[in-house]
Amino acid sequence: MSGEPLLAMDGVVAGYGGGDVLRGVTFGVPEGAITCVVGPNGAGKSTVMRVISGLLRPRLGTVTLRGEKLNGKTPRQILDLGVVQVTQNHSLFKDMTVHENIDLGGYTIKDRSTVGKRIDAVYDLFPQVRGWAGMKAGSLSGGQQRLVEFARALMLDPVLILLDEPSMGLSPLVLKSVFDAARQMNASGATVLLVEQNARAGLKLSQHGVVMENGTVRLAGTGREVLEHPEIGELYLGGTVKKI
Repeated sequence: MSGEPLLAMDGVVAGYGGGDVLRGVTFGVPEGAITCVVGPNGAGKSTVMRVISGLLRPRLGTVTLRGEKLNGKTPRQILDLGVVQVTQNHSLFKDMTVHENIDLGGYTIKDRSTVGKRIDAVYDLFPQVRGWAGMKAGSLSGGQQRLVEFARALMLDPVLILLDEPSMGLSPLVLKSVFDAARQMNASGATVLLVEQNARAGLKLSQHGVVMENGTVRLAGTGREVLEHPEIGELYLGGTVKKI
């Protein structure tokens, strides 16, 4: 991956209640690509997402977006810079319609005509979501709700979309449609950073891969390089990645 990354983490140390979860995390997210962060439970993947989105402030190190430091910015300020997160847990308002949920995705846009144009663009990208517009969000399956969350995330025309475990709880068939949707979002111009427990599927989807273990980055490279690395299987079988 050539050129300056869209987002860079440099020596990030962060945690909760005095305990460090991230211990000097450094990696870049190439602009225009899909980057997948994988690793066993407790590796620090979701903590990385919380730091980037401003929900957790790092104790040491820096996070930059196109060279602008995100440290110290509020989640709203980071959102205004074009960083949107789709959380691990479903976040739709279940008693509201799909259309109402998507409309809420543009809540920071003051011009209602712009909101309307964005909704139309989202429906063009995800025509199946248009078909669910009048349905209550709570009546949709888990996979369908995930697609609506993706559509809502696009309302702010983000430069970076954070996807935290998008495959969680989904069947293999539904997983394919969700990953296809991630490709669509990337093709529409958004850089995508996802963390995934399903390492094989996540790395196959991605151009760039990062492997975390015990709060540190152990491997990084193209998605294929990471997937085919001779030590990756050992990591997922409970061993450790050998230093090379």
